[in-house]
Amino acid sequence: MKIENVDAIVLRAPIETPVKTSFGIMHDRPAVVVRIRDTDGAVGWGEVWCNFPGCGAEHRARLVKTVLAPLLTGREVVDPAAEWRRLTEATRILALQCGEAGPFAQAIAGVDIALWDLAAKHAGLPLWRMLSDNASAESGPTIRVYASGINPDGAEELAARKLDEGYRAFKLKIGFGPEIDLANLKALRRLIGPQGALMVDANQAWDLHRALELVPHLRDFDLKWLEEPLAADAPAENWEALTKATSIPLAAGENLRGIEAFEAAVSAGILSVIQPDVAKWGGISGCVSVARRVLQAGRVYCPHYLGGGIGLAASAHVLAAVGGPGMLEIDANDNPLVRGLWPAMPQVSGGQISLPDKPGLGVEPDQAVFRTYQVE
Repeated sequence: MKIENVDAIVLRAPIETPVKTSFGIMHDRPAVVVRIRDTDGAVGWGEVWCNFPGCGAEHRARLVKTVLAPLLTGREVVDPAAEWRRLTEATRILALQCGEAGPFAQAIAGVDIALWDLAAKHAGLPLWRMLSDNASAESGPTIRVYASGINPDGAEELAARKLDEGYRAFKLKIGFGPEIDLANLKALRRLIGPQGALMVDANQAWDLHRALELVPHLRDFDLKWLEEPLAADAPAENWEALTKATSIPLAAGENLRGIEAFEAAVSAGILSVIQPDVAKWGGISGCVSVARRVLQAGRVYCPHYLGGGIGLAASAHVLAAVGGPGMLEIDANDNPLVRGLWPAMPQVSGGQISLPDKPGLGVEPDQAVFRTYQVE
């Protein structure tokens, strides 16, 4: 593939109900879409994580356009993974100089997703098949999904709607105080019954002392996992202490960055569920490698994702390619940038989706989404 053009497009969709986490609120739904065109006229689509801070989308798009595009335009790309490594190394000192290792990793991840989409289209294969050890499978894979991002306000109503839509697993945002958290957990467990899968995400809300106080109150809800109860950079001994204090499996990974960080997380044996985000670090290239290492170590790989439809499709393809017992995270909140960027997104049925056998990611964004929501 000879790269002709690299562009980044900023979209912002207004929403009626803000999305709340323990550390901040999203008042709109942003997306940074990467579009790479080669000299044959084929187009690859990618997406850059940009949920926080509120002004972050525009900055990340400019990193793609002013730093990464000049490094790619006119190049012959044979192997997207090699290109991901080259871009990472080419910008390493610059990222250190400006203290922005995260935004650079996110921008490179979006470019990597687009390059893999382009490569799979040239090969005439769906990306899951191109990446899979079982590339001779005759039909698209079926993967389990869960409804995520359930807010503390209106949690039961939103979960009930998703239950009616075919979801069988749900993840509640917690970290808003025991009274709110426990009331929502009781309501959701009552709603979905004993067979439904229920998880919680504290979004790094607690220190070790607070976590040790609160986890005993969670044990009666049969939780599949407790996600990010501590800060991602909390000392390893704090995570170890929490592991010893509760039988609830711990989950994390969206805020780890780099092969070494994920290897350390796997080797430590603390996390039962490991959750890299394809749009936040690694793209397809990094996350496929991490996912296979996670499964090899006997842990569960569950891709983290809470953005637009392109990154969601990429997450689904990685999960389908590597297999395992993990589930695809699908945002339960209203976001027109999900189906607008992935119009062919499969319907959920019985807690599962089946990926189509279309080349690449199977993503052809609705152009009306750009006309309606593009801000840069």
